[in-house]
Amino acid sequence: MGFLSKIQKAYRKSDRFFHLLVGLPSYDKYIEYMEKFHPDKIPKTQKEFFIDVQESRYGKDGSKKC
Repeated sequence: MGFLSKIQKAYRKSDRFFHLLVGLPSYDKYIEYMEKFHPDKIPKTQKEFFIDVQESRYGKDGSKKC
């Protein structure tokens, strides 16, 4: 495994950790779910997934409060 591969692997692991730390769903888990349960549907892009998560958490205009 090359140096760049090791850095990419470490980044993916840290990315997952920080998403769990702040309560953001994992895009990787979403893709796994879609492939397993909805293989006939096109999954959202990572950007679309992130926007949907943010809107569901904070509202479309960002004014949703706890």
